[in-house]
Amino acid sequence: MKNIRNFAIIAHIDHGKSTLADRLIEFCGGLNSREMKSQVLDSMDIERERGITIKAQTVCLKYKAKDGQIYQLNLLDTPGHVDFTYEVSRSLFACEGSLLIVDAAQGVEAQTLANTYLAIDAGHEIIPILNKIDLPAADVPAVKKQIEDIIGLDTSDAVEASAKTGIGIQDILEKIVEKLPAPKGNPEEKLKALLIDSQYDSYLGVITLVRIKDGVLKKGDTVRFMAAKSTYKVDRLGIFSPKMTDLKQLSAGEIGFIITGMKNVADCQIGDTITGEKDLDATPLPGFRKVEPVVFSSFFPTDASDYPLLKSAVEKLSLNDASFTHEPEQSSALGYGIRCGFLGLLHMEVIQERLSREFDLDLINTAPSVAYEIYLMNGKMMPLHNPADYPDPTFIDYTKEPWIRVTIMLPDSYLGKVLELCTQRRGVQEDLTYVGSRAMLVYKLPLNEIVFDFYDRLKSITQGYAGFDYAPIGFEKGDLVKVSLLINEELVDALSFMAHRSQAEAKGRALCARLKDLIPKHQFKIPIQAAIGGKVIARETISALRKDVTAKCYGGDITRKKKLLEKQKKGKKKMRLFGKVEIPQNTFIKALKSE
Repeated sequence: MKNIRNFAIIAHIDHGKSTLADRLIEFCGGLNSREMKSQVLDSMDIERERGITIKAQTVCLKYKAKDGQIYQLNLLDTPGHVDFTYEVSRSLFACEGSLLIVDAAQGVEAQTLANTYLAIDAGHEIIPILNKIDLPAADVPAVKKQIEDIIGLDTSDAVEASAKTGIGIQDILEKIVEKLPAPKGNPEEKLKALLIDSQYDSYLGVITLVRIKDGVLKKGDTVRFMAAKSTYKVDRLGIFSPKMTDLKQLSAGEIGFIITGMKNVADCQIGDTITGEKDLDATPLPGFRKVEPVVFSSFFPTDASDYPLLKSAVEKLSLNDASFTHEPEQSSALGYGIRCGFLGLLHMEVIQERLSREFDLDLINTAPSVAYEIYLMNGKMMPLHNPADYPDPTFIDYTKEPWIRVTIMLPDSYLGKVLELCTQRRGVQEDLTYVGSRAMLVYKLPLNEIVFDFYDRLKSITQGYAGFDYAPIGFEKGDLVKVSLLINEELVDALSFMAHRSQAEAKGRALCARLKDLIPKHQFKIPIQAAIGGKVIARETISALRKDVTAKCYGGDITRKKKLLEKQKKGKKKMRLFGKVEIPQNTFIKALKSE
């Protein structure tokens, strides 16, 4: 065990985590040059297209150090985006150390700070690495000072490297061996393993990623999943190197996969403890903190008969991503669907995309909303995840909305615009500090105000230089109302939303105006209305498509043309009575991204 090192790579978005993982795999000979490709651990199409890491990936490498010893290095490459923080915290729980990567040109960013605190909470030994030193804009001494001033980490041992060109890779490996602690545990004791992650494979069933804390797990053993109280025989076990490599056993301190032929998705719970079959009185490992979703949205299949397929797809996907919640739901307009909770808007987009691609589903998703607390006149509290469930306003005493604390790091030249944006979104400034020419801004904001496009707006006004991180701080009273959307005088659940009373009218007008541009013309006029209760606060009308019915009349009396136009008008009136408005699926999300 003294020659095993378990470590995670943590950093802000785009600071070079996946590229460094590539170089370490290459240096240790995990893959040959023919098999090597950039971001080799980002296995999903969507990760490669967007250039981000969504799933934390593990790889086991063998490294011969300068002292002649051979070390087993278990590396976990983690995501950098704030929406995937739960992936990071779970990965850190399975390791003893972290490599903190900081871009030598950009310096410390918001997620650098957030992820470092997660590593400190997990009791990690942290090695700072200054990446991208080959860039012309790199300023190593200034960034070292930033790390010491903002985070408080000693940078005298920091490694200077370039993951792209391979500078400093061996120094990093030597530091891992020398600085990071070996895992604790006892191979002689009874088996205890932590279930870190899982994924569903249509051929193999559930593939489970485990960290062995104590004991030894062998092929053919029967193991017990404590939370589900179910037992399974281990058919295959091994490590990712990064290809699946079968072994005969996994011992204390190691991270690897097990395949048990499990088909029942409910038996596999992330954070569960795996023990020996007869070890019934074992105490479970602490597991992971429960994830709290902050954004809620519903998915409905465009074809109602696809609902069982959607249900099964969501269950399989929740195996691979434990950070979203789901429950069945029914809508008068859209039929049966599933209400899901996410950690952010990017997380929601990724899940929707994965359901469409991996399970070939055609989905409509409703307006994202946050969870509110509604206090009724009878003294009861009702949690509200979906604006469609909003009770009669006469029964409501007051409403509370969730607030968050936002940390924004940016060059001070953009400070004025960012302060203006936060004020527009009902923000309350808490702190403003400087490190050189970079400002660190701390604001309290209602979650409802940042859920749609705050991040996009922030990136846009700072030309991409601002870093952003947030944490929930609880609920506060707010003057909130439900804005209903009516299209052709029919209520559309999917577009109803909650808003602060002072902004409800402006948001209603903006949404109506955007829908007017997005909904295609029909053979009849379509009114689009926004209403609070019974009061209409905004209206737009989509004019009817008009066929030229007089095209065949050339010359002759005008009365014949008038007669044809009158006939057309009557037909349009009849259509207006029976006409159903077809709303394209992508209209919903496009309409909600305010300009």
